[in-house]
Amino acid sequence: MELNDPEAMTIATVDSDGLPDARMVLCKGVDARGIVFYTNIESAKGSELKGQPRAAALFHWKSLRRQARFRGAIAQVSAAESDAYFASRPRGSQIGAWASQQSRPLAARSELEAAVETYERRFGSGEVPRPDYWRGYRLAPVEIEFWRDRPSRLHERIRFTRSGPEAAWEKRLLYP
Repeated sequence: MELNDPEAMTIATVDSDGLPDARMVLCKGVDARGIVFYTNIESAKGSELKGQPRAAALFHWKSLRRQARFRGAIAQVSAAESDAYFASRPRGSQIGAWASQQSRPLAARSELEAAVETYERRFGSGEVPRPDYWRGYRLAPVEIEFWRDRPSRLHERIRFTRSGPEAAWEKRLLYP
């Protein structure tokens, strides 16, 4: 497992012109319903997911010589789920969620630092509530592929597909 951020995954979306976009996020939950991550819904990825609520996710664990790929529909998690996760974050990350206008232009780093100070004063030593624009998303996979490095680039690939979130999975081996 990667020592630094084993839960790091690439999330890929498309913009309104169909241009792909990808960035690293942290997977914060996995269950039978899918994979969960959190972000500012007003960010580039939030806008892209609102316009095209489908995505791909990739975990790559170089040290293990493994990767796992997921594709499927995206939906926001409940406000209660978002609240619970937000409350578990370190205070600095909670303040950062308020201070950052994620994906928008920043004139100077000092602007962000001033915003952090503003929110630190605003919330004092009290509880930091979750901003309305900060939510979780769940990717409900209809395709999962596991890849394992093998000698001579004859890698092992196993793909599972289903027609929808409630359908049965079909398993296929793939050529490398």
